[in-house]
Amino acid sequence: MNQSFAALRRGSVQQIKAAQAGSTSMRIMSFASKANSNPYSHTVKLPKTDFPLRANAAVREKQFRERCTDKLYEWQLKNNPGPQFILHDGPPYANGDLHIGHFMNKVLKDIINRYQVMQGKRVVYRPGFDGHGLPIEQKALESLKDQDSLDPMEIRKLARKFALKAVARQTKSFKDYAIMGEWTRPYLTLDPEYEANQLQIFKTMVSKGYIYRQNKPVYWSPSSRTALAEAELEYNEEHTSTSVYVKMALTADSVARLGAIGNVSALIWTTTPWTLPANKAIAVHPDLQYALVKVTQVLESKAEYQLLVGTDRLEAITALLPEGSSVQILNTFSGDKLEGLGYTSAISGEECRILLANYVTGDSGTGLVHSAPGHGQEDYEFGLANGIDIYSPVDDYGRFTSDVRDELVGKEVLGEGARAVVKLLEDKQLLLHQHKFTHSYPYDWRTKLPIIQRATPQWFANVGSLKESARRSLQDVMIVPEAGRRRLESFVMGRSEWCISRQRVWGVPIPVFYNATSGEPLMTTESIEHVIEKIRTNGGSDAWWTLPVEELLAPKYRADGNTYVKGTDTMDVWFDSGSSWKTLEDIADSKDGAYADVYLEGSDQHRGWFQSSLLTSNAVRGLAPYKVLLTHGFTLDEHRRKMSKSIGNTLVPSTVIEGGKDKKKEPAYGVDLLRLVVGSTDYTHDVSFGPPVFAQFSDTLRKIRSTMRFMLGTLDGFTANMAVPYEQMSSIDRYILHELYHFKQKARAAFDKYEFFRAMQATNNFTNSELSAFYFDISKDCLYVDGQHDMQRRSTQTALFHILLNYTTTLAPITCHLAEEVWEFFSTTRRELGKTGDSVFQEAWDQTQSKWNDPELAEEWAALRKIRSVANRAIEASRAARQIGSSLESELTIAVAFGSRLGKLLNKHGNELRKVCITSQVTVCDADEVPSDGFKCEDFITAFGETTHVQAVSCRSSLYKCPRCWNFHSTQQDTLCCRCRNVVNHLEAQ
Repeated sequence: MNQSFAALRRGSVQQIKAAQAGSTSMRIMSFASKANSNPYSHTVKLPKTDFPLRANAAVREKQFRERCTDKLYEWQLKNNPGPQFILHDGPPYANGDLHIGHFMNKVLKDIINRYQVMQGKRVVYRPGFDGHGLPIEQKALESLKDQDSLDPMEIRKLARKFALKAVARQTKSFKDYAIMGEWTRPYLTLDPEYEANQLQIFKTMVSKGYIYRQNKPVYWSPSSRTALAEAELEYNEEHTSTSVYVKMALTADSVARLGAIGNVSALIWTTTPWTLPANKAIAVHPDLQYALVKVTQVLESKAEYQLLVGTDRLEAITALLPEGSSVQILNTFSGDKLEGLGYTSAISGEECRILLANYVTGDSGTGLVHSAPGHGQEDYEFGLANGIDIYSPVDDYGRFTSDVRDELVGKEVLGEGARAVVKLLEDKQLLLHQHKFTHSYPYDWRTKLPIIQRATPQWFANVGSLKESARRSLQDVMIVPEAGRRRLESFVMGRSEWCISRQRVWGVPIPVFYNATSGEPLMTTESIEHVIEKIRTNGGSDAWWTLPVEELLAPKYRADGNTYVKGTDTMDVWFDSGSSWKTLEDIADSKDGAYADVYLEGSDQHRGWFQSSLLTSNAVRGLAPYKVLLTHGFTLDEHRRKMSKSIGNTLVPSTVIEGGKDKKKEPAYGVDLLRLVVGSTDYTHDVSFGPPVFAQFSDTLRKIRSTMRFMLGTLDGFTANMAVPYEQMSSIDRYILHELYHFKQKARAAFDKYEFFRAMQATNNFTNSELSAFYFDISKDCLYVDGQHDMQRRSTQTALFHILLNYTTTLAPITCHLAEEVWEFFSTTRRELGKTGDSVFQEAWDQTQSKWNDPELAEEWAALRKIRSVANRAIEASRAARQIGSSLESELTIAVAFGSRLGKLLNKHGNELRKVCITSQVTVCDADEVPSDGFKCEDFITAFGETTHVQAVSCRSSLYKCPRCWNFHSTQQDTLCCRCRNVVNHLEAQ
């Protein structure tokens, strides 16, 4: 390893420069190793650079980290002319270490921010952290045995300490990912000022009548002992429940109303037998048909009984009866005739009524629906409409209360309690049938345990009066992908309320006081404003727990003759994070429209942060808080499986970046490779990560480095006075600048649409099709062999300078370390040519010029490349016949009608055809002068609106190989061609 490579692996760029002074410069071309055997090798200008092909990224990237993150963020705020650009960060939970999903999320944001910096905008990116909520509280307490003995302030202190430690760890990791932002001043939802601002939003919503309290069913997590919002649920597709068909005995007068004799039972069906103790009614549809049937069992247990069932369900119910049972229809009724019939509730023994409801269908169950208004939204609304008590005999732990039968008290409703209910039904001979089935069921997304619906007094935000305004405000928002618009709108329009109260202590308190005698709540704008002031001046929301009620109460309520107690509920963390747009209020230049230019998070946030931010912003400001809403998918492994600890396929970004213990199995890929994976993938869908993916992108990154290395090497010694004005550049060089211009336009359009993967596709296509397979091949002859100050060589170097400059700026937002590394190695040349920024991000992203766009020239070169394709086939035929080895041994004749536009083009570019075809000589002749000797290939080429017959003939050159340039231009063996003799003579004369 030479000194420069050693320095690069272990030290700074300054060390590299010092090492270069005493080292032999690296040469790119494979034949450089043969230099000692060729007397002219020292006269050939091979590419020379110390830029290494291997990245050694885990070490080298750190040398450029500060320059392209902290220093850059400060620089662009002070120096970029603007306008302002705000990407508002959705706060991750400060409850643990980061995973690959966090990496993808933050890198996508960073790509956007870096691109905007290079557009000259002043980027504001203040990272956020969600520091409240149950996940943090649970993590903070999980090591404690006696959690129930802790008072609220002990819990809050532990939770705060845990959250701040997590914030510090996550911040370090995010900075290691080269995420540029205001890391010294992130916004934390647990900061006193943030809490005060959140309560200001809450106060405004109270003043506008959006906040109310009601005893109604909510999603309740027995494992977390708190109410949950819908966004806090996930669905388990493998949940098992017990389905029961239960007989509810009609009262004697109801049986008489039906004209029946004997006992009759209304048959209901439910998949939640634990709700039967709360049964308050049976619902039937007024227009459905119902049948009074007699069931006779003759085989197993002989019995005869009468049931009232939906006629449409009779066949399905008959199939559930014991074998040999017969069913006889005694009478039929429309549903409206059943209204008001009385029955005895199976568990409670309470007399209840059959009532009418339009939501009942004949598609499932029995057509008669068990209603427990304390355990479901539909049942609740049904109960309200019919004046039924909202009854829920279940406590915070999900256990039956003392309000129910002794056999059930204290039992968990989702376990032993449900089984006890079924046993009671069996003992009372009221159970017609039961079976278990697997279905989708809501779970607490934190504890991964099932939830219930349970009526408790909770605080709600009235979404029903907000959702139309929210939907309209989305019309002005650009949403990527567009399908996200429908998803977000459906979530907003599909709800009428938002349960914002939580029964935990680690959070922002709902600032309500209750009358100690009547229980009536006191919460006015005056009372909330006073609490906000106390929170601001007493170290944050801890004041709610540490200060006495008298001090928290506004003065006007202290002497009103009532005694008050503080409420104990805290706010939903989605209200916390959904208030974060207010942190931008004093930062945003624009005070009228949306404060944030961009929100970007995972697709799960349509139910979460996107929606809560939209609702709070509309409630207070009447508009959406964002101009652009971007959604990314989830992270999968290389087999397209969801990443899960139970499967063992999770990825820790630091392991991929720094490498594992066994570097052969887990090599250190560095940050840029992971950033390249993110930037090259359509993030609107799920994204795969894993060893095969990393290996593939390692090859891609090596190709990119190789391309940059070649250009750096060919620009060795290139200075400002060697640059050739565009008008004087050769046709091929002006053509490649045209292609560069259009490549940059494609990449710009992709970045502007946040489709970074399309920018990388354009980069790969430009690299492979225009550079590697075409321009580099053609240019090597003049770059290596022409004199250093030859016009054509300088023209090509000028083009390569522009290509390298734009290639680097294109990649910079994605592979920021690589771009800075190239910028450093490019330093002397670029500064000579006016690119003096210390960082690549201090230059404009687009360094092309509009005059490079030359469609006529591009049309000519498109035709020439078609000619090249025909010529290559002729050369390959010669090589296959072993007449030649290298294409330089070939002499080509191209026959085309001189009167055609293609013929005129070939005569115009006669001197460049040899380079285009990478052969020693090309002769153009008229169509009827095609030589008879050699290997011929012919084709019809469409160009300039006409189709022309073209023939290419390849034969072995009659001249000799020049020992310096290897072209067959010499008239004698082992002698220099005319061009090389002039170059060598000039060098010897110096």
